[in-house]
Amino acid sequence: MSLLARLAPHLPYVRRYARALTGDQTTGDHYVRVALEALAAGERTLEANLTPRVALYHVFHAIWCSSGAQLEAPQDEDYAGVDDTTRRLMRIAPRSRQAFLLTALEGFTPSEAAQILDTDFAEVERLIAEAQAEIDAELATDVLIIEDEPVIAADIEALVKELGHTVVDIAATRTEAVDAVSRKTPGLVLADIQLADGSSGIDAVKDILARFNVPVIFITAFPERLLTGERPEPTFLITKPFQPETVKAAIGQALFFHPRKASKQAA
Repeated sequence: MSLLARLAPHLPYVRRYARALTGDQTTGDHYVRVALEALAAGERTLEANLTPRVALYHVFHAIWCSSGAQLEAPQDEDYAGVDDTTRRLMRIAPRSRQAFLLTALEGFTPSEAAQILDTDFAEVERLIAEAQAEIDAELATDVLIIEDEPVIAADIEALVKELGHTVVDIAATRTEAVDAVSRKTPGLVLADIQLADGSSGIDAVKDILARFNVPVIFITAFPERLLTGERPEPTFLITKPFQPETVKAAIGQALFFHPRKASKQAA
């Protein structure tokens, strides 16, 4: 198989990563092109012990580092015309930004990110935690929890508060959830599927999203009820029993990548 054929499926994603990393499409695409040219000329090779996708990102970073490219955080006025997500990304310390994007945006495991960045697992975990802390501090918001099990609701509430967010309400039914958002519009919804009175958290979320543009994370023991492939499915789905760090990471990512838009309807 030719080099181009091996890499073709991964090129759109490395371009996406490069653009997010640099905050600019032209700059990002330039560095991807330079990496591909180096591979074609034999100046760089794909590491045989890595998967093609990991190896491609590894070459990209080698080119980036050898070029003397800088990732210092610019001033806000340098990104006056870009979206909020790009502006937030540029505020994250450079090395932490790389680790965060590789795992949160590109879906690499920390071990794969360590291979790409020529470091170890522990360092990647530290970098991700640093990025997460910066994100949490900047994006503190009001959170609605839709959960009918009091103990689980209390655990989730503690995690949310630990991240610096405010829990505005805990709803155990679809009706309670809809009433809660009528009183206070949340910036994030954490929802179970099966609720106390037999009502559905899925329906509760549909009601909320019909009025407000907010990110939603489902935390459920019944993921198969969402992962059917028959309709648009949630980006963030956590299976019970959950790991606290998984919930924390999902909250940070949901808030970070969710576009800030006006409510569909005034509260």
